[in-house]
Amino acid sequence: MKLSKKNLLMQKRRWRIRKAVRGTSTRPRLALKLTHLHLYAQAIDDDRGVTLVATSTTSKDLRGKKLRPSVAGAADFGAAFGEKAKAAGLTTLVFDRAGRRYHGAVKSFADAVRKAGLIF
Repeated sequence: MKLSKKNLLMQKRRWRIRKAVRGTSTRPRLALKLTHLHLYAQAIDDDRGVTLVATSTTSKDLRGKKLRPSVAGAADFGAAFGEKAKAAGLTTLVFDRAGRRYHGAVKSFADAVRKAGLIF
């Protein structure tokens, strides 16, 4: 598959970040994926290769809210993910921003998850 220059640079950033960010059972990796229409978030234990908590804007409980990957939509989505992760018993996470800059929707998502009581 041939990648454009922009997508190739994004993939290299993802690989560079993933070398340093690793999730464990006590401190899972919070992976955030933004597309043009939807948001996806997972808490992953990389040691066992298991997803502990996952949610997206396409899930049944969030589909009716019409959340989009904007700053406001990411904040609402982060609050929903934070509540779901707290209910699953997670307290600390490692944030994997998947090659994106820490501003805009990524920052508002992270702030909302922190406000829900999770630490990273």
